[in-house]
Formats: sequence, C-alpha cells, structure tokens
Amino acid sequence: MSLTLNERPVFVLGSERSGTTLIMAILGCHPRLAVPEVAWYYPRFRPYLFTYGNLNEIDNFRTLCREMAYGLRTPFWDMKVNPATFGDEIVERAVALEQSFAGVYAAMLERYAEEQGKPRWGEKTPYNLFYVEQILKDFPNAQFVFIYRDGRDASAEFLDSSFGPTNIYSAAELWRIGQEAVKPWREALPEDQWFDIKYEDFVRTPVEHLKRLCAFLQEDYSDELMAFHTTPIAKRRGKTKDNWALAEPISDKHVGIYKDLLSIRDQRIMAAVAGDALREFGYDNVLEPLDLSSEQIELMDEMDGRYRAAALDGPGGWIVIESYNDWLVDQRAARRAAGLWSEVPDSPPFPIGHKHEEYLSGMRAKRQWKDHFCIKREYSRAKAVL
Repeated sequence: MSLTLNERPVFVLGSERSGTTLIMAILGCHPRLAVPEVAWYYPRFRPYLFTYGNLNEIDNFRTLCREMAYGLRTPFWDMKVNPATFGDEIVERAVALEQSFAGVYAAMLERYAEEQGKPRWGEKTPYNLFYVEQILKDFPNAQFVFIYRDGRDASAEFLDSSFGPTNIYSAAELWRIGQEAVKPWREALPEDQWFDIKYEDFVRTPVEHLKRLCAFLQEDYSDELMAFHTTPIAKRRGKTKDNWALAEPISDKHVGIYKDLLSIRDQRIMAAVAGDALREFGYDNVLEPLDLSSEQIELMDEMDGRYRAAALDGPGGWIVIESYNDWLVDQRAARRAAGLWSEVPDSPPFPIGHKHEEYLSGMRAKRQWKDHFCIKREYSRAKAVL
C-alpha cells in the first residue's frame, strides 16, 4: 500500500554529522514547509512491521500507531496535544488516510504541518538513507534531499559526539555503507525527485544553493530560510554539545576539521575503509591506506561496541532514548509470545540479519554489550539530549 500526496513529501537524508540537521532547520523556516525534529520512524518501525500481526485488524494497527505517536525523542514535536487522547487521534487520522505504516507516518506529519499552519511537510532522519526503497514504496512521489560531506570531517565530528562510533574504523565503516546505500538511487531517480547538496559548497554559498533547492522543490525562495538559527529547534539544539553550531549563522569553519582532529594513522585507516568512496564523492588528498589485519578489525569492532554501551548513561549520553528503543524490542518479543507472529519472513526486511542491524535500526549500542555491562534503563527525561 502507498500514498501519493498532493503536496509531495520531502525526505532529508545523509550520514550523521553531514549537515542533515542544518537542512532540517533551514527547510522548516520555509513559509510552506513544516519540518519537525527527527522521527526515526523508518529505522525503528518499518523493518519490523511483521511483528505487529495483520495491520488490517484495528487492535494491531492501534498498537503501531501508539508506539509511533508516543515514541518521539522530542515529545509530540512540541505540538499542543492532550497526551491521554493523542494516540487515538493519530489512529483516527491514519485510518482516514490508509491503514498502514505510511498512513500513520503521514498522519503524524500532517498533524504537525497543520499546527504550523503550513500545507506541506518534510522529515529528516539521517539513517533514512538506508530506506529509500521503502520510502518510495510508501510515498511514490516523495522528493529526496541528500547532503553529503567529506567522510573524514563527518567521522571526526562523530568521534567527538556523545553518541555513535568510538573509533575511526567504526566511524569510517558507517559513513561508507551510507554512501553505498544511496548510490543506486542517486543514479536512478529523476532530477525532479533527487537533489544532492555538497556540504562544503553549501556552507560557502548558501543562498545560491538554497535557491536551487527551492527550485527543485518547486517552491519560492524566501530570505526567512537564512534565519534558521533563531528558531526554537535551533536554539534548543544549540544548547547541546553536539549541535551548538546550529544556533549560529552558516559558516565554513567546520570544513577540513579532520586535519586537526584525526591523526595520520586515523586518516590512513579511513583511507583503508572508505578511500574509494571519498574519491568517488570528489574528495582528494586521501592518504595511503593502512593495512589492517582481521584481528585488528575484530578488536576495533568489539571495543567500539563496548565503549558505546558503557557511555550510554554518561554525560550527554542517550540512555533515555536507548531505553525506549530497548522497550520496543521487548514489545516485539511480547507480541511473538502472544502469537501475533512466529518467524522472521524468509526474505528478511532490511536490515534484519545485517552486521549492524541494531545501529541501522536506530540503536546506539548493541544489546550484547548493554547486557554485558548491566546497563540499567532510564525512562526519566532528566538526562535526555532533546
């Protein structure tokens, strides 16, 4: 089932730390576009729809609606809602559109757009770049805005963040597979459906690029877009360690930061893991790759998993968000025990079975290491990032 909307939905995607939040904040300033905080709906829910049972049965569908409605990192996207009845409101809205995942998705975004007084919506989740095929099945006339950045800069910022990879090998691997995931779509989709933004060029001539972006979206350019840093989303994000730059005007001072933040050895590891992808996207000065043994790779992979789990409840950590992710996994197990599903489909939906399934489905650490370190869940928002 799919929805072809009169106002084409806009999906902003790209590897984390590549500028997706910047584009999200800018497009949300457009007079006709409503773009809320990240949803993570495709990574969290789309691969696991089979675990809800037959969605034509209203009770199963209501479960999906409520988990999506109440699971946002920024509760209700700051909309004015009655929390006690909001889940039922989304069920009603979704059924009117289509009793499917796409119906719930559109119902949530349309509700937000209505509150913003705008006719069209967009959504940004970085890892949507792994779900372009699914998005097209759900919203055939969707438009995609893909922002890419030198993987060395993106990885350097990732390593300095409160979440994500903890060594250069793991950061480089995630960046590379992200670029690989979108490559066939960049080549296949028509010009009116796919738009590339190169971060380094964009931050140097933002107005020129925004005019081209608006033309792609068939929207008028507005100077309001450049005031993104004054919005509530930007101000809130700007108070955090990982997004402080969002509360400032666009600058190119973050271009080439890897030269100060990555050692020569790190740069050589990056070249070994993602050198071809760097060159393919037009980045030069790639160093000679460092030969890595299988034992070294296994160790870096394991240590990344250990550090990610151990840091979840540290300063700026993501323990609250991760606890909700873990709760969703528990709900799948409970539905299986209740007989709503029994086995994973013969052709498992992506990323089920992938080496990084947990990361690509929105987790920040693997259950193996959370259990190993006895990481306790926390559902209070006292430590939440957003």
